[in-house]
Amino acid sequence: MKCFSIDLDGTLLNSQHEISTENLHVLQDLQKQGHSIIINTGRAVEDVIKLDAIQTLQPPIISINGTIIYSKTREPLFEASLPIPTYKKLFPILHQLGLWIMVYTNQGGFPCRNPDIQDKRPEEIEPIFQDYNYEQILAKENVKIYKVMAVSRHDQLEKIDQAKKAIEGKLEVSMASSHPNNVEFTSIEADKGTALLRYQQLTNQPFDEIYAFGDGGNDVGQFKVATTSIAMGNAPSSVQQEADIVTKTNDDNGFAYAVQHLLNL
Repeated sequence: MKCFSIDLDGTLLNSQHEISTENLHVLQDLQKQGHSIIINTGRAVEDVIKLDAIQTLQPPIISINGTIIYSKTREPLFEASLPIPTYKKLFPILHQLGLWIMVYTNQGGFPCRNPDIQDKRPEEIEPIFQDYNYEQILAKENVKIYKVMAVSRHDQLEKIDQAKKAIEGKLEVSMASSHPNNVEFTSIEADKGTALLRYQQLTNQPFDEIYAFGDGGNDVGQFKVATTSIAMGNAPSSVQQEADIVTKTNDDNGFAYAVQHLLNL
């Protein structure tokens, strides 16, 4: 059985955050051929299943960069979280840099999740985070921290580099960026590649080949475990260099083009 591990934003989704008709038809054809389709994304599952095409296809979902693995029936197969002491050390560093911080938990995203600020202008985003009381997150009963995502304005990308340098080697976290203006922190047990291997073990479903599609730095993990890795034409050059193949952009149905013309499947 072949596995197609596919990122969402910037990969399967176009700039309007939609799965095009062309991409959907290819996904349906692959399923009919008996291949395994896995959505492998930084999004929380709540933001994945909102997509009509995902509800139709009902694929397994690896969410939050490998933090939670869901079966086709949305049964959680695996879960990893950031230790609270680690979060307490991480948060002040990011906050001091003036980054917009989103905390993904088992009780929702606070003050929001990344799709909520996509396509918004900085002056629309700033009030969401300004004066938000993050202490109330840890006051919630039985809270689990799945991911801490820090985002900068596009004209302040140096803050992301500063955050990475401040954390790297000092805290036990997995660190990756889905776009140049963000950095995402998860458990050291979580990344997209490790999750793919873990899914096979949990389901006793070994794959003959793995095709991994992505556009961000957080996709490099799945590229490393794939038989064939495919970067989108809109991916940064650093991500394209990690892939075996570069396809068209997400707005040019790059996923469908790769399957039909580059992989000849």
